[in-house]
Amino acid sequence: MSIRHRRLQNQHLTGPKLNDPVDVLRSLVAIQGQDYYGAKWALAQRTTGCTDAQVEEAFSDGRILRLHVMRPTWHFVAAEDLRWLVKLTAPRVNVASTHAFRVAELDPPTLKKTNKAIAKALQGGKHLTRAELRDVIKRAGVEPGNSMRLGYIMIRAELDLIVCSGARKGAQFTYALVDERVPNSTIRDSDDALGKLATRYFTTRGPATLSDFVWWSGLTMAQAKRGVEIAGADLRSEVMDERTLFSISQQQRVSTAKKVHLLPAFDEYFIAYRDRTAGMHPELTQQVTSTRLIYSAPLVIDGRVVGGWKRVLKGDLVCVAIKPFRSFNGSERAAVSSAAEKFAEFLQCDLRIDWK
Repeated sequence: MSIRHRRLQNQHLTGPKLNDPVDVLRSLVAIQGQDYYGAKWALAQRTTGCTDAQVEEAFSDGRILRLHVMRPTWHFVAAEDLRWLVKLTAPRVNVASTHAFRVAELDPPTLKKTNKAIAKALQGGKHLTRAELRDVIKRAGVEPGNSMRLGYIMIRAELDLIVCSGARKGAQFTYALVDERVPNSTIRDSDDALGKLATRYFTTRGPATLSDFVWWSGLTMAQAKRGVEIAGADLRSEVMDERTLFSISQQQRVSTAKKVHLLPAFDEYFIAYRDRTAGMHPELTQQVTSTRLIYSAPLVIDGRVVGGWKRVLKGDLVCVAIKPFRSFNGSERAAVSSAAEKFAEFLQCDLRIDWK
């Protein structure tokens, strides 16, 4: 069975769907989330049909949280996984961010001061926007500076388990205290955390290599190997094309139906791997680069990218522009249209499809 079909199933894109967007995160551990609206759609595609409003509700009440973890970028995580995941991966994110902290002139005493001011301002269940916290930091005697400097002040507060996402104020994001937002989340020791992360990664992203796991998690190769060692019997290994791949030991029957997916940018089907060739059509590898798979929303048929798509919201109407990289036959066009209809249902909008 092909790698792509197994990955589609393990990621809940063709396999058994989950009932709730939080259950998706409990399975996948985390999904990349700097494209907030795309990440909500990524969660919904793996459920039995939840809407944008339902994902937003889970985010507002704190069952889904958004912060920098694993790599120096935004991720969605389930509330119960926040503490152990940050404690495991924050040291590596701090190392990866060393140059940025230096450029922003943020030394440990300064960051200690900003953390203290931020924590005090958020006490009592307050949810404050970045602009509001900029004023807090300035009043504490630290110049928040440009957006990069302020951004890394807030990233450090996330990595130090001071803040995480709060409920949105209209379209604006806010921060809240971890101790108030997630008072009882699980704490694991290093080995337990490594084993859990490895098991959940290879269960939902497998078959995948250790190099893929290192890329996705931000861990060292030594940590990745230790995680696989601890996972032990939960995983199986196989050699394909001179590569050792790991996946869950108990493999379900895999669907090979040629399904269409309008994936968002940064979807885990591509971003979770260093080597993304399994999801690229062999005739299109010169046209569709690995970078394009990450930063553009890919149109996928049978687990392979064959085009791109873009959404434009106009009130209660969503326009979905389809850009094929090759010609589609009648059944493929019908399946793409059906996938666009599901996206409109997720947004609870009327639909117009534009074929480029």
